[in-house]
Amino acid sequence: MSKSSNGYVHTTTLPKGEQYSDDVQLQDFAATVAPKWQGTLADKHDMIMLGRSQVLRRNFSFISILGFSAVLICTWELIFANLLFALTDGGTAGLFWGFTVVIIASIFIFSSVAEMASMSPTAGGQYHWVSEFAPAFCQKFLSYISGWVLAIGWQSAVVGLSFVVGTMIQGLISLQDPSYEPQQWHGTLLVIAVVMFCIVFNTSFAKKLPLIEGFILLLHIIGLFAIVIPLWVLAPRNTPSVAFTRFNNGGNWSSVGVAYMVGLLTALSSMMGYDCSVHMSEEIKDASNTLPRAMMWGVGLNAILGYVVVITLCFTVTDPQALLDSQTGFPFIQLFFNVTKSYTATHIMTAIIIVNIVSAVISEIATASRQIWSFARDDGFPFSDFLKKVSPGWNIPLNAVVINFVFGVAISLINLGSSVALNAIVSLTMSALLSSYILSIGCIFLKRCRGEPLPPSVFTLGRWGFAINAIALAFLFIFFVFCFFPMATPVDATTMNWNIAMFGGITLFATFWYIFRGHKKYRPPVDIQNRKL
Repeated sequence: MSKSSNGYVHTTTLPKGEQYSDDVQLQDFAATVAPKWQGTLADKHDMIMLGRSQVLRRNFSFISILGFSAVLICTWELIFANLLFALTDGGTAGLFWGFTVVIIASIFIFSSVAEMASMSPTAGGQYHWVSEFAPAFCQKFLSYISGWVLAIGWQSAVVGLSFVVGTMIQGLISLQDPSYEPQQWHGTLLVIAVVMFCIVFNTSFAKKLPLIEGFILLLHIIGLFAIVIPLWVLAPRNTPSVAFTRFNNGGNWSSVGVAYMVGLLTALSSMMGYDCSVHMSEEIKDASNTLPRAMMWGVGLNAILGYVVVITLCFTVTDPQALLDSQTGFPFIQLFFNVTKSYTATHIMTAIIIVNIVSAVISEIATASRQIWSFARDDGFPFSDFLKKVSPGWNIPLNAVVINFVFGVAISLINLGSSVALNAIVSLTMSALLSSYILSIGCIFLKRCRGEPLPPSVFTLGRWGFAINAIALAFLFIFFVFCFFPMATPVDATTMNWNIAMFGGITLFATFWYIFRGHKKYRPPVDIQNRKL
């Protein structure tokens, strides 16, 4: 190990031509997994410097973690699923230009995240980086709040995607049988079934998850063309001027510009969340190098696939209002049927999307459980001693995985009383992710503003770091404001976007818990890591 001029131990990058030698002292390295799952010497150095023990298997390679992140984000699948919102606010033109803006923003945002992931490849992700990079006087509190909000946000994402799958199935039934009346308890049972299936995958098949993710990545790519090719061949066409310039203000906003910004959330939801792979970083081989590359490749891959779908929809959605009026609740299901004139074809095309989204839920449960486990090992939660246990032989945070099931069932049951309340909870995901990016990127941006040294990393933004962080923050602040807007006006209790209430409630609860209990128990990561010699 060597000490660089900035005072940090250089753990992941060596001078050109040098390698880690076998005689490097690793007596401080603690692990409970077999040597073949402990990763490279660079991984071991990183764990020592971060003050962590290797208790999870490092069995994810570049391809498997690329598949993990690309499938979890499910960009093109969510564009289809959220088409209702895009057509209401912005129209096809809003969808195209909005997706373009989001892609540009994603490059800056996740380049910033990738650099921090290379500096500190830990399952804690954002709350760890806030602790490491924030000013000393506030790092503990900001890190604590970030950990709470992000953990609840990822839990909400599990239920949110499961709920989408359930309502899609109900939409197919409505298409096949117009007399069918969807019941809320039907949706609740479907959500529970999806969560239970994905929990089984994350326990019984945990060792095979990397292999499965590689297979699902192929389905993610091939499935797209199985859907868009029939649309290209059979659907009527819009002219380019209609496809790219026809905006819609179906939400009755004060201007088309406001409608476009509200509709931007459709594209945004299809590209946010690439920190998912960060929370798996302690299960990735050569994480400081593999993780940032896989993250940026994931952004690029999903951007390309997303553009294929967006452009296809811009040209094939010739009667938006007819799709919005569909009794299925999903314009894309009606589009498939209108184009193919076949129930069977519509079911198969929709089934591809459903299978891919269920696969995303599998990955989300893995992400959410690692986030909970990581925060619990720093004593951030009540009952942290239970949540941070890693079962011998399993080498996964089994208790944290089970909590995903309990949380998922509990939230889905709320749907029996009020679908509005359920939507309020699942809407927390977007604000939680955006706020965590703002805090973590904002902290490293502040260090750059002050000219303070940063840890070395394999993936570095170099002299462009200041500008990239600044542009990322500018996008994030705008997105954060509009993620609280409702879909349409006027607003009542059933159409209100209760995201602001949920986000504020979680933040206040975490603050009060920190004041009365958390500040005594919580150990911020910066206090246990060991970068300086």
